[in-house]
Amino acid sequence: MLFDTGQDRASVTEADYFPGGFTKVLYDRLARFEIGPEETLSIGLDRLGYSVGDVRTAVVSHLHQDHIGGLGELAHAEILVSKTEWDTLARPLPEVRGLMTRHIDLPGLRWQRVELQPTDDPELSPFRESHDLLGDGSLVLLPTPGHTPGSLSLLVRQPGQHPFILVGDLTYDVHVFEDGHVPGVGGRRQLRQSTTMINQMRERYSDLVILPAHDPGAADRLAQASGEAPVSLAG
Repeated sequence: MLFDTGQDRASVTEADYFPGGFTKVLYDRLARFEIGPEETLSIGLDRLGYSVGDVRTAVVSHLHQDHIGGLGELAHAEILVSKTEWDTLARPLPEVRGLMTRHIDLPGLRWQRVELQPTDDPELSPFRESHDLLGDGSLVLLPTPGHTPGSLSLLVRQPGQHPFILVGDLTYDVHVFEDGHVPGVGGRRQLRQSTTMINQMRERYSDLVILPAHDPGAADRLAQASGEAPVSLAG
């Protein structure tokens, strides 16, 4: 099970990866990255002791280009995204909103549009919708809109380990997040609501580890929580 797929190295090596015209100006300003040849999805997984072929399911937190870059390597896997997020592709001007359909809706990919179901599980409170990936409560998708309308977070609960939640781009800094501030980019009302709900969940799970996608300290916090040496997918 893979959560998000990283950024395609082609985004820094191919001149036509990003849109042209006026939209290109936007991407030139906001999409500046350094991605080395050793920072592809397959090489990152290899560092962790896996091959890309081991991935059976990939969950995409949201469809921005820095989270969907490995899709081209996952034609053999099932790709999950929230139906709400997928439906935003049909809205006007997707590229202006950071959604490049030609890098998302690739031929041969097996997309599954997840529709969250009502839940009254007190262990998931205050969330009222969820999607249990394995049916045993160990991997549960939760709606955390704000950065994008259909953003998902993944709650991971395993016996003998601290629970942790992968929150995508709901925030970029866990310390600011834990203070209740909303530093992320997106719809402020939804960001604030999702932030509040995750922090309320922390009242139930006092040892809950929050892992934002772009927080440089996330890998170390996860390693400490699981008692392992930190290893980064990106190196």
